Amino acid sequence: MHDPDPLQPAPFRVATFNAHAGVDGWGRPYDVEAACRLIDADVLVLEENWAPAEGPSLAARVAGALGYETREHALAGGRLAGPHPSADARWMRSFDWRGRSHAIFLDSERPFARRVARSSRFVAAGPGRWGIAVLSRLPITATEVVELGRLARDRARRAALVVTVDTGVPVTVIGTHMSHLTYGAPRQFVRLARAVEAEVGAEVGERPAVLAGDMNLWGPPVGLLLPGWRRAIRAKTWPSWRPHSQVDHVLVRGPIGVVGGEVLEPVGSDHRPVRVTLRIGGAR
Repeated sequence: MHDPDPLQPAPFRVATFNAHAGVDGWGRPYDVEAACRLIDADVLVLEENWAPAEGPSLAARVAGALGYETREHALAGGRLAGPHPSADARWMRSFDWRGRSHAIFLDSERPFARRVARSSRFVAAGPGRWGIAVLSRLPITATEVVELGRLARDRARRAALVVTVDTGVPVTVIGTHMSHLTYGAPRQFVRLARAVEAEVGAEVGERPAVLAGDMNLWGPPVGLLLPGWRRAIRAKTWPSWRPHSQVDHVLVRGPIGVVGGEVLEPVGSDHRPVRVTLRIGGAR
């Protein structure tokens, strides 16, 4: 067995996890800190990070409990409801993503239907901000936000949160949560690809880079819309209770290799966490 090369940076783990604001579809909370402890990544991209109007955000709580440094970016204002009194064993009521029994109401960009806005559940829900975060055990040496705008049918703006982490050599990590295909998401992918080339392209070209997040899109079109990036893992991630599609992705480019990757078991969200082990140098 060969001894590790002391001049070669050690492998590191990057994960993406859509936390669904720390609740299930009925508004029942689950233990996000325990979920992130199980994920055990050196760099964790956290989508649907919830920051209540009073108190710490999910990302801040996880960072404090697990020793991460964190960067956060809000994408929408909204309300988070408590547990629904009619909740059953299902993760949520079928086909109720924007109905009165759902838990997350994003109200910053356009009003809800009157039947929802006047419901006691909506009125009693706590206000806050919904967005993305990147948490890192590795030193963060730079941070940048690439705004991707808001599509007409989307309740939230979209953005990419770009950090540089020190693994022994600088690595650019880009965390994002893209809009849905039916809303016109390819336009945002084009903006993201252009922005990466224009704003951090020189750095990405010279150093290893990782792009991770909930893309709300399957792997093959993601690859077509983001030329130059390689998919680090191919596996089903959504919905967590019976996954049939991969919408959560980790992609790499530059001198970085994939040692391995896995989709973890459900931890409370409707998305399963995705974790990959990466090494600077030889790629597969």
